[in-house]
Amino acid sequence: MQYNKGGIGLEIDTFIKNPGRPMKIDLSEDRKQDVLKILQEFYTEEFDEELSSHRARRILDFFIKSLGPPLYNQAIADARAFMSQKLDDLDAEFYQPEDKE
Repeated sequence: MQYNKGGIGLEIDTFIKNPGRPMKIDLSEDRKQDVLKILQEFYTEEFDEELSSHRARRILDFFIKSLGPPLYNQAIADARAFMSQKLDDLDAEFYQPEDKE
């Protein structure tokens, strides 16, 4: 497991399909700045304290490391269930009876 303290790029050992294959969670610089701004605004509103950019970055890194893999895996499971349902609907929607002659 690697943890890049200076940025958001994290490699986390997870078992997606190939055990031991690292999953890289990497936010674009724009997305990272947006999330950090939201985090700092939330902290100020909820706790009436300023959150430094360094601390906000550390908190974001922690949440990505801790919550990223389970949320990613849940999203994959949800997408799989959705696609499976849509594939099942194909039979009902487009089935054409065959002539038995």
